[in-house]
Amino acid sequence: MISFNYETDFELPYEQEFTSWISNVIKSESHKEGEINYIFCDDSYLLDINVKYLNHDTLTDIISFDYSVGKELHGDIYISVERVRDNAKDFKVQFIEELRRVMVHGILHYCGYKDKSKEDKSVMRSKEDFYIKQRS
Repeated sequence: MISFNYETDFELPYEQEFTSWISNVIKSESHKEGEINYIFCDDSYLLDINVKYLNHDTLTDIISFDYSVGKELHGDIYISVERVRDNAKDFKVQFIEELRRVMVHGILHYCGYKDKSKEDKSVMRSKEDFYIKQRS
């Protein structure tokens, strides 16, 4: 089950469309959908998590905690709406496209994709682009 939670005044439009889209990504990657929580927040909220749990004193757009069991995906995906807005401006894309990229990025990590090396980043970006185009 995919759920959306809000620690800011942002609300995701068309939640059911996003749920269907993410569910389809998971199926396409040959995984099962478990409990996946998206938590939308602001920079301050996510920075606190980054410092407390990851010992990183930097702003970020997403932090995901993976509780998956085998091919059944479970986890909490925290997204800073402020970072996504700023990144959309910087990358000259619509906010909703950047939001989709970040949302699917977390799921792809749960599916085993990495983004530390240049090659891994390239694969991750290709997958993100593919699934953004496949949205419901």
